[in-house]
Amino acid sequence: MIEALYSGLDRRMILRMAAMAGLGIGGGAMLPRLAHAAQQPELAPNVRAVIERWVGPGRFPGMVASLGLPGRDPEFVARGCEGFTDADPVTPDSLFRIYSMTKPVTAMAAMQLVAEGRLGLDQPVSEVLPAYAHMMVQDRYDGSITALHKAPRPITMRHLMTHTSGLGYTIVQQGPIAKLMREKGLVPGQISRITAPGLDWGKPVAGLEQFADRLAEVPLVADPGTQWHYSMGLDLMGRVIEVVTGRPFDAYLHETIFAPAGMTSTWFQVPAAEAHRLTTNYAAVAGVLAPIDEGATSIYLDRPAFPFGGAGLVSTPRDYDRFLRMLAQKGEIGGVRVLVESAVLTGTSNLLPPGVTMPAGFGGPAGFGAGGRVGQGAEAGVYGWSGAAGTVAMVDMVHALRSQLFVQFMPPNAFDLLPEFQKALKADVTAILEKH
Repeated sequence: MIEALYSGLDRRMILRMAAMAGLGIGGGAMLPRLAHAAQQPELAPNVRAVIERWVGPGRFPGMVASLGLPGRDPEFVARGCEGFTDADPVTPDSLFRIYSMTKPVTAMAAMQLVAEGRLGLDQPVSEVLPAYAHMMVQDRYDGSITALHKAPRPITMRHLMTHTSGLGYTIVQQGPIAKLMREKGLVPGQISRITAPGLDWGKPVAGLEQFADRLAEVPLVADPGTQWHYSMGLDLMGRVIEVVTGRPFDAYLHETIFAPAGMTSTWFQVPAAEAHRLTTNYAAVAGVLAPIDEGATSIYLDRPAFPFGGAGLVSTPRDYDRFLRMLAQKGEIGGVRVLVESAVLTGTSNLLPPGVTMPAGFGGPAGFGAGGRVGQGAEAGVYGWSGAAGTVAMVDMVHALRSQLFVQFMPPNAFDLLPEFQKALKADVTAILEKH
């Protein structure tokens, strides 16, 4: 049952979830007023009220939200504990499975390589990974895996970062291609040690090199550069980064993003000594939360089969805010240059290939940048994405605002928490603008 809900996440709800990240706010002239507002005692009373309403018996054990204004430390709202059977209070330093909020991190690492001239945005992937030189495409999406045609154009780095490569996704595809992916171990993520329908996606192949080689053997679900389909593109980008830099992907992220940005609690594998900070993840079934991955015995304490560039990170609200703040400050934080400005500005802009639009129901006009939704119209400048266990984060590049919600339940559309959070956040920011 959980698998059925989760496999439909891309088609029905990942779009809605991504829209949670699109919280555009007014005009650029408000920037000085926002900085002044940071001096006030409480920035997010509506967000606080939502969290207090959703935390407690019969609801969630705990959650954390944050609102960060230009050049300031964020205001955190944390309520509850790290699990129904874990009495440790949830804090900005509690560890959460961020799943697809890993994608913007991977994509920004790639954008840095583009800015350095070590990758080209429109460079064919096959120039780095030759196995992708002659891809075949399904004649019908999720149809036969033998009725195929040659890809009319190569997959590019742009395609990997914007989900327009034509690569499929094990958690999205159905029918024979989904079966083929699982047989090949193309399982770019993990949920639980529990082996039950919906919780066991299959055994992942060992190592990014093997993952990339086997993915090249699977037909594409659409011609490259023609449609947006949620994909394993950012997982494959992890292997591209390894080959280009000569460094293991996880080590490269630590050396070039996490360490210089001061993100001291972001990992693909949680150290055993930090297990006490790891929250419990829950499956929501018929309105009831059942624990599927408890912190003390979590699957995230084990070394993963490979570093999942699309869904593998565990982080804290404090750490991920530093990532967002670094983006808001155009690649710099704490006096340290993490990414060059052009990498950030290009990565948070619309990178969709010409003629490609976002699917309907994406929360208003939107494009797609490096691993995240990019708002358009009234939401111009807003970049962000969400995670499969209820986390969501955004940064408004026009106003240097950033916001997050951290909670742990799957699937994330099982409750109305996220729409309520969005509404409350907009109300809080509107009130700040009106007062200042």
